[in-house]
Amino acid sequence: MEKLPKFGISRAAMMKRIARFKELRGSDGGLPDSKMPGCERILYNLIGFQPPETDNDAATSPVGDDAARLSAIPISEGFNLGFCKAEPGHGPMMHNHDTNETFIPMTGSWRCSWENESGMVEHVDLDPYDVISFPAGAIRRFECVAPGDSNKEYLLMFVIGGDAPQAEFTDRAMRELELAGVWPVKEA
Repeated sequence: MEKLPKFGISRAAMMKRIARFKELRGSDGGLPDSKMPGCERILYNLIGFQPPETDNDAATSPVGDDAARLSAIPISEGFNLGFCKAEPGHGPMMHNHDTNETFIPMTGSWRCSWENESGMVEHVDLDPYDVISFPAGAIRRFECVAPGDSNKEYLLMFVIGGDAPQAEFTDRAMRELELAGVWPVKEA
C-alpha cells in the first residue's frame, strides 16, 4: 500500500478552513425557482460551490450564483458541502446534477423524490441523520415534511461531488416558472 505524503499546516491556514454555523451567510436567491411559492429556502455554502461556466439559463451552481459567492471555505478539492433551511412544504423543483448529490437531514423530516425509469415520481421520507445518495443525472428534489409548526425552519445537509458542479432544472420546471412569472428574472 502506497503511503500518502505527510506535511504540516499552520494554525493560520487551518483557521481559514473553519466555518462557524452562527457566522454563516445564506442566500434565498440566485436559482430559477427561488421566487416560486413553495420553493423558498435559504442555502448555505460551506465548502466549495463555485459557479459553473455555462450559457444555459436552466443550469446553475446547485446553491445558486448568490450563495456560490458566499462560500465559508472557498476551496476546490473534489466535493462541496452546504445546508438548506426550509419551512415544512418547501423545497426546490425537480432538477438534476452532473455529479452525485447526497442528503442528510439534520433536523425535521425531509422527503426526497426522484423520477424512476418510467418517468413516474417516487419518494422516501428521511429523519435526522438518515442518508440518501443520488447518482449523477438522476432527476430529484427534496422537500421539508416535518410535522408541527409550519413557521419553523428545519435543516438539511447536502454533499455534492466535483469542483464546480452544475444543477439543471427540468424543462417542465422551467415552463412552470415561466407560467408563474418568476423566471426569467426581470431587471429593475
